[in-house]
Amino acid sequence: MPGTAIPRVILLLAASLLLAACSSTDISEYRDRQPQLVAEEFFRGPLTAHGIVKDRSGRVTRTFTAELKGSWNNGEGLLQERFVFDDGEVQFRDWHLVPTVTDSTGVRTYTGSAGDVVGPAAVRVSGNAMFIRYTLQVPWKGDTIEVDVDDRMYLVSDRVLINESSLSKWGFNVGEIVLTIIRGQQP
Repeated sequence: MPGTAIPRVILLLAASLLLAACSSTDISEYRDRQPQLVAEEFFRGPLTAHGIVKDRSGRVTRTFTAELKGSWNNGEGLLQERFVFDDGEVQFRDWHLVPTVTDSTGVRTYTGSAGDVVGPAAVRVSGNAMFIRYTLQVPWKGDTIEVDVDDRMYLVSDRVLINESSLSKWGFNVGEIVLTIIRGQQP
C-alpha cells in the first residue's frame, strides 16, 4: 500500500532510537573498576589536556591543548579551563560542581554548570568513570547553536584520565571530542 511507507519509516526510526537508548552503558557497571575516580582529588590543582575534535564523519578538524586548574571550597568544585586550538582560537570555561547525593549503588552525583552550558549538567561518578550530560552553546557560522554532549571519562592511572565526548543535535551525531587530561603538569 502506498500510504503505509511513511508510518513504517517512523516506526523503524522510533524502534532504532529506543534500541540505541537501551544499549547505553550505565555508570554503575564501573563501580568496581580501579583506580577509583574521586572528583575532589583528581580535579584539584593544575592539569593539562590534549585533544582532537572530529566532525560527524570521523575526520579530525581541530586539535587543542588546555590548561586546567581545579579547586574545592566547602565541598563545591571549580574547574577553570583555558583551551588553545591549532588555529589560534582561545576559549575559556569555568565548571562549577556541586555534590548532590550518593545512591545505594555507590554512584556519586553532582550538578554541574558553566557559562555556555544550558541548564544544569548531570554528573555521575562510579568506580573509575565519570559521565556528564549537558547542552552546550557552540559558535557556528556567526551564530550560536545548542549541541547535546555526552562526556564519558575514565581514570586510567592516578594522573591520567581519558575523555570521549559524543556531540549530537536532534539525536543525530554531529561530532566527537577525544582528549587526555593529565594531573600536575602544564603544557
